[in-house]
Amino acid sequence: MNKNPTQFALVSRILHWLMAAMLLAMLFIGVAMVSSLGDYHKLVAIHRPLGIMILILAAIRLINRMFTTLPPFPPTMSVFERRIASASEKLLYTLMFALPLVGWGMLSAGHYPIVMFGPVHLPSILPANPTLYAILRKSHTILAYLLFLTFLAHLTAVLFHTLIIRDRLLNRMALWPTRKTKEKTATDPIQ
Repeated sequence: MNKNPTQFALVSRILHWLMAAMLLAMLFIGVAMVSSLGDYHKLVAIHRPLGIMILILAAIRLINRMFTTLPPFPPTMSVFERRIASASEKLLYTLMFALPLVGWGMLSAGHYPIVMFGPVHLPSILPANPTLYAILRKSHTILAYLLFLTFLAHLTAVLFHTLIIRDRLLNRMALWPTRKTKEKTATDPIQ
């Protein structure tokens, strides 16, 4: 149970920040893989298990989300902004599932072993097929760019609301305790 109705439950907040850290790490590793042939194999060895961990964490987050009461949006957010926030959240969840699954499928289609660590390998989920591999590889790249842009849009919106509008939107997901905020109205001055 959450003591502050303006914040997400503690488990939701921990999962959120853990996922944010993993996604940022994955995006940087992905960029480094493309630009560094010398470290490619080391980076792939991190990229594959991290992708599967993101897939597992996305499933845990989705299940947690289905059974958790969400805090309300700040009253400063318009109906349009609320719809955009909800749509972008759905897109983020979709991408958190799609990218690891497309990556797994890509490796399967390329007939590459999906090494997690040591002797632990994941089974192939698609038959070996060079054409399918090429399609999934391109799809994985496009989805990664889309995830990066969606992540940036999410971060920008939160910073805009927190630093410009000053409606304490970030407090909904803050790991630190926050005090309940008074309802702001459209006539309240921006502080």
